[in-house]
Amino acid sequence: MIKLARCCSLWHDLGKFSCEFQNYLKQQGSDCHTGEVTGRVDHSTAGAQYAMQSGLREPFNAMVAYVTACHHSGLLDGQKEIGSSLLSRLKKADIPKWREHAPESILRSPEIDVAALVQAIAGNQRDIKEIAFRLAFATRMLFSCLTDADFLATEAFMNPEQARQRPDATTDFKALADHLKQYIENRFQGAEGVVANASAEGVVANARAEVLAACCRKAEGRPGLYQLTVPTGGGKTLSSLAFALNHCAVNQLERVIFAIPFTSIIEQNADVFRSVFRTYPADLDTLILEHHSNFDPDKETTRSRLVSENWDAPIVVTTNVQLFESLFAKAPSQCRKLHNIANSVIILDEAQTLPVTLLRPCLKALQLLVEQYGCSVVLCTATQPAIEHRPDFPIGLPSAIPIVDDAPGLYQKLKRVIVRHVGTLNCSDLAQKILDTDQALAIVNTRAHAAKLYETLKSQNQSGEGCFHLSAAMTPEHRSQKLSEIRNRLNNGEPCWVVATQLIEAGVDVDFPVVWRAMAGLDSVAQAAGRCNREGKLTEAYTYVFEPAEEEFRRLFGTLRTGADAALHVLKSGQYDELLSLDAIEHYFRIHYWQRKDDWDQEKICDKFMLSNQVPYLDAKFTTVAEKFRFIDQSQRSVIVGWDQDSQALLKELRKCHDLDWYPGRSLVRKLQRQSVAISQNAWQHAFASGKIEILCDYYAVLSDPALYYDPNLGLRLGAEPIYDINMLIID
Repeated sequence: MIKLARCCSLWHDLGKFSCEFQNYLKQQGSDCHTGEVTGRVDHSTAGAQYAMQSGLREPFNAMVAYVTACHHSGLLDGQKEIGSSLLSRLKKADIPKWREHAPESILRSPEIDVAALVQAIAGNQRDIKEIAFRLAFATRMLFSCLTDADFLATEAFMNPEQARQRPDATTDFKALADHLKQYIENRFQGAEGVVANASAEGVVANARAEVLAACCRKAEGRPGLYQLTVPTGGGKTLSSLAFALNHCAVNQLERVIFAIPFTSIIEQNADVFRSVFRTYPADLDTLILEHHSNFDPDKETTRSRLVSENWDAPIVVTTNVQLFESLFAKAPSQCRKLHNIANSVIILDEAQTLPVTLLRPCLKALQLLVEQYGCSVVLCTATQPAIEHRPDFPIGLPSAIPIVDDAPGLYQKLKRVIVRHVGTLNCSDLAQKILDTDQALAIVNTRAHAAKLYETLKSQNQSGEGCFHLSAAMTPEHRSQKLSEIRNRLNNGEPCWVVATQLIEAGVDVDFPVVWRAMAGLDSVAQAAGRCNREGKLTEAYTYVFEPAEEEFRRLFGTLRTGADAALHVLKSGQYDELLSLDAIEHYFRIHYWQRKDDWDQEKICDKFMLSNQVPYLDAKFTTVAEKFRFIDQSQRSVIVGWDQDSQALLKELRKCHDLDWYPGRSLVRKLQRQSVAISQNAWQHAFASGKIEILCDYYAVLSDPALYYDPNLGLRLGAEPIYDINMLIID
């Protein structure tokens, strides 16, 4: 691979040796790296054509051709009937002549041990499609190396002041691990030496200490695939960080990547990590990178923005969307980070949230990162999904090394909640049961159900205080404020009754004595139970699972429907005394994952990489795959809401930009994201047609009358179509 990378580096700009490009360079006197994009002078096709003629063996010539031809415009499909493709670039005749001006020293084709390189990339695979997938994956890694190096070299020449702000030191992971150990000892008075006692709190503390000790021991192992199965409240965050830092130190790995599905978890974990290393002698901006679309712009600095471009930071806290969509992306801006994923520890938090419809390509990518790119992947979850390879699950991963050897024993030690199925309940009966205790949480599957239950609860609450609603119909900033009120009431022992959609299950740190959960997948039920007696202060606590009586709230779609059906199947089997036992969870995932064969690769991502006898020998549909591989439902659109004084002030800035025909700045756009609500495409179009939203700066949809259409308790109330919570937790 190193020799192929060298070919890419030497040949990608061969077109710049042409007289046309040299004249253009003299005329412009500026960066001319966008020749083929702007239509001025094509300087990248020459290298691709030369790669195919250089004497490199197939398919390695095609790999170099993809990288050189596409290093500015983005990876193309190999062959395409309509539109640009690698084949069309290889056939392009009207490129400037360059050969006579290029030194022969950079044109020599290197001697490559073809058999060794084929073995390194393809392994022992004999399946042609599998080999093609691996070759394409390696091509994307080469593309990442070239595009990042090209950006950095250009920056060093054109903007040396900015280049100097990038981190340039290697990371001492042993020092980071020691600092974390000292932090834990100071905060928890020696977590590994907790004095055992009979209280529930003491049992939880000792169990967390056992998890931490296991993570430190297993970190001594070689890179590979690991699993960390720890029930909610078992201290996964700091323990997994301890594993990762020590594992990097032992194996000379280069960074730690936490891939997280939910906004609330990513922000929460990043804040925890900053607290740990606040006194560490290093710049936090370059030590910890928080990379997601909802990142608070007030925390962003020049350095954090720079390292987000290529993930050149020791600890990266990001999202599943950023990680996996980058692994299947085509754009240089997305792919620059890929080579920095190699030789990393990847903590895949809440691994059970991988979408079934993209499960096959996701698992293939994880397996390749472990087998060929020096990564250790930790499947970290409270409800370990059954994704190991078995005869009836051929797409599964190889057996993972357990970090906690006795997961069932740990489950029993950390069991703080009794889960009961209580049958069917309507909103009125459920509201009364919620009010029977001073503090309770109810989690339902749709925004419509949450709104109806909240209104019912409030009407039956004689005091009129202590009732709260949380859903994605509220802006992120609004939800944060409500959560702060809720936590204060819980901590002060005041009455507190909360109705929420599943967003509260996503790592939100709250502790209720009673939780009610509408029927859903067992992974969701387990997450709901994790909000009940979280700190183990009660000797007995219950999470009740119910089925909504109202027909409109029983109708579910997509993953919500299949998850609930699988959970009901496990429940009705009568095999398990404990609905959330590890055996029951495995049974659930067998149904949820293994019996949905037709959905494992819904967009046929893995079938879009082929080897043929035609040019190019490797026909990889890079552009098509990038368009098809999407974690997020692209049909949703955002509406910005001026619901309070702060958000109205931001909208005033946006309107000023609109009036002056300016494009809003990065900081303003980031802040507006926290003041927006995502709705379906149909609801958006209906609202726009009826004048409920207006468009500013040609792009940003703004709610025209917040007083009329945004409820201070329930959030956005357009009254057009039902707004479901499917995919609403996944962020990029």
